[in-house]
Amino acid sequence: MNKAMHLQRFSAAAALCLVVVGMPLAAHADNAKKPAPSNPVWQEECGSCHIAYPPRFLPAESWRSMMGALDRHFGTDASLDARTAATIETFLVQNAKRGKPGQKPDGSILRITETKWFRSEHDEISAAKWKSPAIGSAANCGACHPGADKGSFRERDIKVP
Repeated sequence: MNKAMHLQRFSAAAALCLVVVGMPLAAHADNAKKPAPSNPVWQEECGSCHIAYPPRFLPAESWRSMMGALDRHFGTDASLDARTAATIETFLVQNAKRGKPGQKPDGSILRITETKWFRSEHDEISAAKWKSPAIGSAANCGACHPGADKGSFRERDIKVP
């Protein structure tokens, strides 16, 4: 095999490797996400009063703090039996937002709407719009994200009332 043919075959193999290895990167760059994790106990219990907020929206320490104070859950007693609470907490913590290496987790934020991420994603929404009858509050994800109850918050699906 001459040098030109060898180089051509090597180039083709290298290109194929880049395509295969690059596919997950391209999917990530397009903000494609793997399916949201699910847990029927979490869905049933948390979803009975509001959408079951995806665990990725808060760090593990925040979920632990929230689950440890269900008797004072944003002005409501959302107490659960110990087994159910443990099942939900385990699910939330395992699927929580991951911080950067070396970053100290901040469990003081309990409202998703107070996270830096939420504020930057929704900075174009005025205070008046949040309070409009069609939305009510920033916690009403389903008002603009029709797939919120299924964990889908894709930008292309947003419909601001």
